[in-house]
Parts: sequence; structure tokens; C-alpha cells
Amino acid sequence: MKVLVLNSGSSSLKFKIFSQKDLHVLSHGLIEEIGTGHGSYHLVDPSGQLIEGKANIPDHKAALDLMSALLKKHTGLDQLDHLYGIGHRVVHGGESFKKAVLIDEDVLETIKKLIPLAPLHNPANLLGIKIALEHAPNVPQVAVFDTAFHQGMPPHSYLYAIPKDIYEQHGIRRYGFHGTSYSYVTRQAARFLNKDYSSLSCICLHLGNGASCMALKDGECVDTSMGLTPLEGLVMGTRCGDIDPAIIFFLNRTLGMDIDDIDHLLNKKSGLLGLCGESDMRSIAKRFSAGDPDARIAIDLFCYRIKKYIGSYMAVIGRPDCLIFTAGIGENSTLVRQKVCEGLEHMGIRLDKELNEQPKSDKAPAYSISASDSDVHILVVPTDEELEIARQTIKVIGAN
Repeated sequence: MKVLVLNSGSSSLKFKIFSQKDLHVLSHGLIEEIGTGHGSYHLVDPSGQLIEGKANIPDHKAALDLMSALLKKHTGLDQLDHLYGIGHRVVHGGESFKKAVLIDEDVLETIKKLIPLAPLHNPANLLGIKIALEHAPNVPQVAVFDTAFHQGMPPHSYLYAIPKDIYEQHGIRRYGFHGTSYSYVTRQAARFLNKDYSSLSCICLHLGNGASCMALKDGECVDTSMGLTPLEGLVMGTRCGDIDPAIIFFLNRTLGMDIDDIDHLLNKKSGLLGLCGESDMRSIAKRFSAGDPDARIAIDLFCYRIKKYIGSYMAVIGRPDCLIFTAGIGENSTLVRQKVCEGLEHMGIRLDKELNEQPKSDKAPAYSISASDSDVHILVVPTDEELEIARQTIKVIGAN
């Protein structure tokens, strides 16, 4: 039996097929530029062969039709109704979903009601679910929420100091994101350390174009850097992260920018892009090494903010078992890992520079880059959100 994982974006459809028995990846692919008139697709079949091409993909229904045809032709999956289950990534579950759930009409309606909290993501996620239900009405389908992992946070972590009735009526609070990634990498870390998950304490850094930090104590999330939206927290590729809220008033009153302009500025034109003109850490690191001053301040600021979060989270959870680096930058940037750990020796965090510089193994579920005298394990754990969605999908279907 096979499990399909779908991640439906506003103009893309990412998919991966797993064996239900051992979670082995059988095939994966991506359909892009949906609705633009310049659609493209690629699929990696069970033998590892890449199939790619261009196609007119007017909408998500056409994308799912194309995916079904590709899977039938290249993987032997005759129709989606033959699947064991389908797992869907859903960005925002609000306070309604504390774990992955089997999809029914009530779940669909709740995801729809949560659209104001994630207007860019939940509509596309919901559309993908509805079309998949039309294609495979007899297959159990599961929603896995990015926010669910953080729902165990205590009120003093997730509440903002605003009037209580605004929170109660409109749900304005810290939710946190990257939860599916955190669920996967922290469990991998516990296995690596041969430690029971319920006793694991760690600080995890999910560093990519979107970046966040999370504190885990005794197997429960106690705090995370992203808030009501993914804009809060660390400096990111194009997002500003933490700023003085009064900057918004200044931009409006002094520069005459309206709310939409400010939204676009802080989400799309700020962060690393705003500081040095580009958002790709690989390019910025090359400029940093060449002595470019804008690249230097961008990386210094990026790493400094991460250090501040590490320090604040250690004040909350005490000395953790491990510090985890994951996602694109966390897994690949030796420079960022080194600069984040520099100066944290007094907190028991000591990096081994040689281990940090060694090429990573794509097959390693986790590896250590900490010095032999480090009191805190420093781990690099490659994330796999699709695998985690497949695992949770199988678990929910089995329980039902």
C-alpha cells in the first residue's frame, strides 16, 4: 500500500509517494506555475529517473489530473483510489487542531474559518484537499498542521500583552510555524542521543528562507519565535523578523505608505534582501568571504538575532541536551553555524570547527558537530517534512 503526501501552494503542487509499510520513498515530484500559462512539471520515478516537461496547467484540478497521469504512467499507481491514505500539509490550524486529524466536513469548515489567520496559505491548502477528495473519495485523508506542534505552549508564552477580549474574539496570539519540521528533527535527535523523547530538552533552529527558533523541554514545545504569522522572530530571507511595532506607524504617517505597502515591505522586501540586496545565503556567504560590507552586516545581524534567542530560551529551559540546526541554511551553511556558536562557550556550547566543515552525508539522519568538551550536543539534522506528514497520516488512519 502507498501513502501520498500533498503540499498545495498558491501556484504549485508538491507531492511524494511513500510505502505504507516502511515509509520508503517511491516517487516524488513538483508541478509549478499553475494558472500562469507557463506550467512545468518534474517527477522522479521509482528507478530514480527524472521525467520533466512543460504543460498548460490552468488550475489545481488540472495539476492533480496531471499528477495522477504521471503517477499512473511512471509508477504503476492506476488511480488515487488505490492509495492507503493521503496526507495534506495545512499551514494554520489555529487553536482548533492540536494534532493531525482525519478530514471530514467539520475539519474542512474549520480550515476555511481560519483563512484570515493565513490568507496566503490556507486557501491553497484547502483547495488541494477538496480536489483530492474529488479524485479519491474513498481514501482516508489527513490534515497535518504546521501550528499543531506548538499548541502545548503555556499561556505566558503564547499570549500577547494586548486587551484580553481581542485575543478571545479574534484569536490574536502566538501560534508558531515549522511545526512539522520540528516534530521530525527533534525525534531524530532523541534517537541519535539514545534519549527518551519525553525527557528531551533542546533548542532547535529551522534556518531557511523562512527561519524560526523553538525551545523544547521534556518533549513539549514551550516557546517559539514566530507568532500570529511567520513575520515575527528571526531575520529571514525577505522578512524583517522582530521590529518595533511603532515603525509601522512611522512608515504610514511619515512616508505615506498604506497598510498593503507596509505588509509587502516587511514580508517581501526586508530581511537579508533589505540589508544586502539578495536573500540567497549561499551568494551572501561568498560576498562575506570576499569582504563585502553589506554581506557582512547581513550575516552578522542574522546570526546575532539567533544568538539572542538561544540565550533567552536557555534562560527558560536551562541547559539543553542539544542545539539543533536544520533546513536549507542550518544544514548547509558552515559559516552561519560557526558564527551562531561563537561566543556561546560560557553556556556550554562549543563547536568543533573541523567537524563543522566536513561535507555532510545525505544519508545521515543526524550528526554531531560539537567539540568533545561541549556540555551541549550540537547536531545537524536534515529535515523531512513530507516523511513526517506520511508518518502522522499513517498513525491517524491506524487510530481510526
